[in-house]
Amino acid sequence: MSKDNRVAVITGGASGIGFGIAQAMQQAGYAVVLVGRDENRLAEATRKLGSQAAWRRADVGNRREVQEALTQLNKVDVLVNAAGFTRSVSLSTPIEEAEADWDALVDANLKGSFLMAHVAAPLLASPGGRVINIGSIGAQTGGSRPGSLAYAAAKSGLHGLTYALARELAPRAITANAVAPGFIADTGFTGGWPRDRIAAIVAETPMARPGTPADIAGAVLWLASEAGSFVTGAVIPVNGGWRIG
Repeated sequence: MSKDNRVAVITGGASGIGFGIAQAMQQAGYAVVLVGRDENRLAEATRKLGSQAAWRRADVGNRREVQEALTQLNKVDVLVNAAGFTRSVSLSTPIEEAEADWDALVDANLKGSFLMAHVAAPLLASPGGRVINIGSIGAQTGGSRPGSLAYAAAKSGLHGLTYALARELAPRAITANAVAPGFIADTGFTGGWPRDRIAAIVAETPMARPGTPADIAGAVLWLASEAGSFVTGAVIPVNGGWRIG
């Protein structure tokens, strides 16, 4: 990657929403660096993206691994924190299991975004850098059914982190925002959901369809562009109206 490239670092970029964002950023002229835990998936995703893509292996919840992943970069124009996963944690989950799952979900969905932003901050283009966190409608609703205690709390924390980052980065003319997806089909999160559950969600969605990774990527591209330069500290809902449906 040449020094003249605009560089987008995307965590969780090897699949699902993250990969959709990586494709869109590359098509918009960015060199993309994918960060994740699975080297095989990272290598395959990078192969699909082509020569203007690279990958770094890191567990985003591990400070040393995050530091090592970004150590060779000279600059970052856009940081997209899309890494995360969900797992059912409810009040009926045995407490030992619930605590372990809580810690894992907070590390992946919240702590990882904090560590990435902290380590990337000195590298962010100033003026004009962007931090874009991928939140969730679950932060606003508590999830569509019981079992979202840890995930909803972690994503709510991510939204709060976004507001705080916006305050800290604004003096350098860097924006920080979040995109909060609704139901996005055919991702690692939702690929195994029963058809009746998906049908029920679509029935509650005014736009009458599931979302796609491209829908989320469109919002990310806008926030990354000059057109989004006066938007900071915002959580952009991309859910087809499900929140009001």
